[in-house]
Formats: sequence, C-alpha cells, structure tokens
Amino acid sequence: MVVLCGPGGVGKGTVADRLVKEVEGLELSRSWTTRARRPNESNLAYSFVSKEEFLRAIDEGKFLEWAEFNGNLYGTPLPDHQGSTDLLLEIDSQGAHSIKKLFPDSLVVLLLSPSEDSLRERMRQRGDDEAHIDARVRLAKKEIASAREVADYEVINLDLDRAVAEIASMIYKARESKSRGGDIGRG
Repeated sequence: MVVLCGPGGVGKGTVADRLVKEVEGLELSRSWTTRARRPNESNLAYSFVSKEEFLRAIDEGKFLEWAEFNGNLYGTPLPDHQGSTDLLLEIDSQGAHSIKKLFPDSLVVLLLSPSEDSLRERMRQRGDDEAHIDARVRLAKKEIASAREVADYEVINLDLDRAVAEIASMIYKARESKSRGGDIGRG
C-alpha cells in the first residue's frame, strides 16, 4: 500500500494520476466525499456521494478511514482490488496516520508545495475561494507536522515530472526491499 498525503492544494491528485499511468501494478483507490465537485474537476477525482450514502457506508464499515473537514465528509474505502497490484491512497495526514496503524508496512510519502504562495496559487487555479484558501493554508502547517510523524519520505512538488519520478523510484525500491524481506526504511 502506498499513501500519498499532504495538505490540500499540493497536487496529490495530479501526482497520483501520473503515478498510476507510469508505475506498472499500481491502482488508485478513489476516495469518497460529500462535497460538491469543483468547476473543471473530473468526475473521477472522487466518488461524489450524498451525506446519507456516506453515513450509511460508515455504518456498514466500508471505510479504512474517514474524516470531516469544513462540513464535508471524506473517506478511503476498503480495498476491493486483487493482490497482484499495489494500492495507492491519496489522503490527508489524519488518514495517513490511520493507514500506517492498520498497515505498518505501507509506504507513506508526504507531498509538499514549494512555498505558501505556490500553495495559495494552486488552490486559486482549481477554483477555491479566498476564505477556503485561508482555512486550508492555516490547516496546512498542522497537517504537515502531523504527516511528518508517519511519512517515510517527503517530496517537494516543484516540478511535476521530477516529483512523479522520485515517488515512482520510492515505490520500486519499496517493492524490491519487500521482496527481499526487508522494510522500506525512512528517508
């Protein structure tokens, strides 16, 4: 299991999409959310569901982890993939803690923005309003500190190609280490 975590706006979705295309045997677990789809956001970014459907899934034990942020629910569904692939989770720091507890051998990569200004600009480009951006930036510092407690590696998303290549390399190294019976180590 590979966990890509970091604050909102660092490019987790873009990096995750590229990793799935470029790393053989990697499957993306699509998170659920009750929030509305952003303008120009793909229908595949999340499983967009009603609050009632989400709450029913919680009651039925269908999530590895879930959390509430700004009045919306977000959750990582239990894996339904076959064992021949590695599962990529694109989640927040709280989720990364939950997954690391459940799956200590998981590879956790913290994705970071090069700067606060860059983070703000990325959120503007995806259509977030200024109040939401301010709330996310305030939360980002706490999320980063929390994620560092469980992250095996940190990658700054300054250049998309380089960030994807770095994380792909980490995945291949973790697979190699696991096949030799070792652990993934921390970097």
